[in-house]
Amino acid sequence: MTAPLAERMRPTNLDEYINQKHLLGENAPIKSMLDAGMLSSMILWGPPGIGKTTLAQLIAEHSGRQFFTLSAISSGVKDVREVIDKAKNQTLFSGKQTPILFIDEIHRFNKSQQDSLLGAVEKGFITLIGATTENPSFEVVPALLSRCQVYILNALSKKDLENLISNAIKNDKILKKKRIEVKETDALIRYSGGDARKVLNGLELVVNSSLGDNPIVITNEVVTQHIQQNISKYDKSGEQHYDIISAFIKSIRGSDPNGALYWLARLLEGGEDLKFIARRLLISASEDIGNANPTALILANNTFQAVTTIGYPEARIILSQCAVYLANSPKSNSTYEAINAAQQLVRQTGDLPVPLHLRNAPTKLMKDLDYGKDYKYAHAHQDNFVDLEFLPKEVAGIKLYEPGDNKREAIDRQSLRNKWKEKYGY
Repeated sequence: MTAPLAERMRPTNLDEYINQKHLLGENAPIKSMLDAGMLSSMILWGPPGIGKTTLAQLIAEHSGRQFFTLSAISSGVKDVREVIDKAKNQTLFSGKQTPILFIDEIHRFNKSQQDSLLGAVEKGFITLIGATTENPSFEVVPALLSRCQVYILNALSKKDLENLISNAIKNDKILKKKRIEVKETDALIRYSGGDARKVLNGLELVVNSSLGDNPIVITNEVVTQHIQQNISKYDKSGEQHYDIISAFIKSIRGSDPNGALYWLARLLEGGEDLKFIARRLLISASEDIGNANPTALILANNTFQAVTTIGYPEARIILSQCAVYLANSPKSNSTYEAINAAQQLVRQTGDLPVPLHLRNAPTKLMKDLDYGKDYKYAHAHQDNFVDLEFLPKEVAGIKLYEPGDNKREAIDRQSLRNKWKEKYGY
């Protein structure tokens, strides 16, 4: 049986691996480790289809280490312990280098499964490489995370995906025998969502749908027609994960509880991780609602805690309550825009010195240098406010926070105007 195109085009060495020069280029961290013959445990974090599994395999081949692999979806503690025992025996008795244990979707391991890895990693029986599409700070237990380097893999660009398509047509043992002309790639890339595996699956689907020995002309119209007719074949893993969570959050942002409930149901019926949904609600409560209704963040945080405690199926009711509450809440992204503006200002102006009156002065020398001089303690003044400069002089008077157009933040705007008069233009 012929392997799928994505498998046939899998890179066979690190030189063929694309778009991760920050990890594999000259003097980059993973390349430096491999050159030195040293390898530490690591977590590879990035979107689906960019080659996390492939990179782990290539690291093992390049370093000459035995490669064990587990999927967090189908493996339990027993499976982990069996692999660790094999690796331990090899490490202790064969004299070979420490084997690599690769765990795909490590974020799906629960705490006890992750804890079962700790001793083996700590004692050097295995070198762990975990792959995740989720932020490991949230999904990997701190004790395990502290023993791993976290490397972020960049998403593939349009040019990267176009090169994949071109390379497959030119070099694949099957496709290079066919007469294929690529006129347009936008549809292929759009349906792939930046996933290399999907873009190659889509290409193969279109090619295989063409009959006879006639030239195969790939256009956006042809791709759309074939992929829509064969969507289950194109997306065999059912990974509409990011599209559906996007629709869910946009429904909440758009104040439509009906849309939010529909997409929530799609996530639940698709077996989505409950904590993943709850975490997105937390983000939305701050990013999309913010100070228009500060209680939204409290409810979303309580939802996350409740979902973690209760689990499915009852947790669906809690998620539904929170989603409807957020959808019905007034909306404001003022604090989201404010921190973006503040970070951009810092990038532009660099590390400006802290004004002397705002500096800490725990020693006599610092006081002699005027650290803290002229600072006025707000609580010692009427209404707990004093007109003082809290920004470096180079950026004094810059307004970063613009209250949103809602009842709650209208109160904030008036309060700021009363305090600061014309300074910030409130």
